[in-house]
Amino acid sequence: MPNHSEDAEKFLLAAKRSEIQALERLAGSCELVTTVSDLVHQLQRERGISNIYLVSSGMRFSSLRAEQTQACGQSADIFRQLLHDHYLQEGRRNNPRDMRLLNSIAYSLHGLDELEALRRQVDAFAVSALESTDAFCRLIAGLLSVVFEAADVADDPEVTRLLVALFNFMQAKEFSGQERAWGAIGFAGSHFDEKLHERLDHLQACQRRSLEIFLEFAGDNEQARWQAIEDSDETRDLNRLRRIIAGLKNGEPIAADISEVWYELATARIDSMHGLEDAMAARLLRVSRKRVADAQSELGHHYAQLQQMKSADWNRPPALTILFDPEVPGLYGRPPTAGVPPLHGQKLAHSLYDLIRSQVAHIHRVSEELEETRRALTERKLVERAKGVLMRSLRLNEDDAYRTMQQRAMEMNLKLADVAAKIIEIGNRRDAPGFDNNSRPAPAGAG
Repeated sequence: MPNHSEDAEKFLLAAKRSEIQALERLAGSCELVTTVSDLVHQLQRERGISNIYLVSSGMRFSSLRAEQTQACGQSADIFRQLLHDHYLQEGRRNNPRDMRLLNSIAYSLHGLDELEALRRQVDAFAVSALESTDAFCRLIAGLLSVVFEAADVADDPEVTRLLVALFNFMQAKEFSGQERAWGAIGFAGSHFDEKLHERLDHLQACQRRSLEIFLEFAGDNEQARWQAIEDSDETRDLNRLRRIIAGLKNGEPIAADISEVWYELATARIDSMHGLEDAMAARLLRVSRKRVADAQSELGHHYAQLQQMKSADWNRPPALTILFDPEVPGLYGRPPTAGVPPLHGQKLAHSLYDLIRSQVAHIHRVSEELEETRRALTERKLVERAKGVLMRSLRLNEDDAYRTMQQRAMEMNLKLADVAAKIIEIGNRRDAPGFDNNSRPAPAGAG
């Protein structure tokens, strides 16, 4: 007949080993995120360089573009190799929760496979600067979704906080890159029309929103470094140019030569952001690896304690178990201390049950912290789903759908996520059997 205490010990240790395996997978995901961070930055640089190359009919950035294409290729090779090492090794079994992450990786790899064809079109001037920029944006969006999904499956609060901060900072940097592209297009055409003003305003608003979430989850050092970027001469000069653009009337001419100043200032800010991005990625790796080391140390500590309890000279007091634990709910309505046997001064960690209870408390604490940290991820999912509802129901493009939600949130004095939840609820009712499918969610401004 098996020793039931030994069975409890085995499951206690198995739980800790399972935690270590989860943390090791998470550390691998963090390494993936740092690789994606570099690849995205290289693609953002190539996007901007290709934009100027096309706008100038190949007169500018020709050699720089060749160098940047090579840098992108090297970063992409590192990304692909890491994916093979972490996810495609023979005998490896991926976690079922990684389904969305793996699908985002497949989507991004397919885009990278098509990148060479896009470059040939740029070489031949077979695409416009706008079309090239749009294609790069789609590829970068796919890679950013890899970072988001890595954060969404993370099971450690501290690592998740860092992933949320890093994802939103990368998103803000991408919006900055898109603002740089639209600004360059406006200067190249020597005027900014009403639609271009709206796009730039929207991109600046998106940057602010992403940075708000970044600051909420970032550490003190990251917050201080970001403030230094905001206070820099380059950012102040860029803001002056932003105000000049905003002050232009629809179609009012502006010197195309300013495009070089705009590009250099926007690039200097984006490069500074990448420096902070690199520092965050490095801290993410340190923290994730330390969590694995800490869990391994705890497992060793459990082994040592269990062996000590089994030793002949161990003077064990009466063991506390779940049956006599006053902190565990028992008979409803009965005083919690009634019938509890004396523990003779027993201390924590003097029994197997104390180790089990300690691990249960650890899991509970981690779960509570994780739930709060994932709030930002949940809210973003709501916003993305709500955008889809508005795009289908009102036949809006993505930008208009987002602005509709923003306007509605301001009118109702609600958070954007709350408005998104209402839109999704209306969309679900609309799709329900018996609902009039000709009905639509009320647009922003409706009563």
